[in-house]
Amino acid sequence: MGGLAGRTALVTGASRGIGRAIARRLAAEGALVAVHYGSSEAAAHETVAGIERSGGRAFAVRAELGVEGDVETLFAGLERGLAGRPLDILVNNAATAPAGPIETDTPERFDRLFAVNVRAPYFLIQRALPLLRDGGRIITLSSVATRVANPGQTSYAMSKGALETMTLTLASALGGRGITVNAVAPGATRTADNAQVFEAPGLEEFIAGQTALGRLGRAEDVADAVAFLASGDGRWITGQVLDASGGVHLGLRA
Repeated sequence: MGGLAGRTALVTGASRGIGRAIARRLAAEGALVAVHYGSSEAAAHETVAGIERSGGRAFAVRAELGVEGDVETLFAGLERGLAGRPLDILVNNAATAPAGPIETDTPERFDRLFAVNVRAPYFLIQRALPLLRDGGRIITLSSVATRVANPGQTSYAMSKGALETMTLTLASALGGRGITVNAVAPGATRTADNAQVFEAPGLEEFIAGQTALGRLGRAEDVADAVAFLASGDGRWITGQVLDASGGVHLGLRA
């Protein structure tokens, strides 16, 4: 068994993309994984089935985030699936996409983005604390958008910046329980769902040319970083933002 045998994990937004890769990786390490989804029931059950085919354990939990009652809906399903076991690992991965530049943004889209990307993770953590075992892990997905200016992602970057501040302060607040709190910041990451985005002529080559390691990210690259922080090897790391972008936009390349 892997290093997370006997542990339990909740991964939000785990029906596809990076969330699915994280759920698979934690399950491969032996964790029982709650695969959260908002609307993609078939994709969530496909994630669960794939984990089970590989010898892992998982169950699906549905809750639309960013609406009233979202946290209680999610935790009702989570606690049924855990059947009395505590939670060891919480991965806040679910997020809504950038709403565009400030010129075309609207209060409604802005509020929706912050409800899903900021309010939901914050109150999920609040609700998880009585269930989270001492020595547990809280890992939140941020973005390189917080360190690279992109006018088309202003409100999105603001939401991820809020999560990074939350990570720092909660690491201090929860350290007495041995709970580590960290963030992982992906860059441009190709998944099965966004592959068409990178088919625009020259885009993949441009991003690869701006990346120290010379390629687009893969969902598994991010999942491995999350799994490290979730493992025993990550026990002495807290309050940090781990850049998992392959070094995008670090500066001029030789």
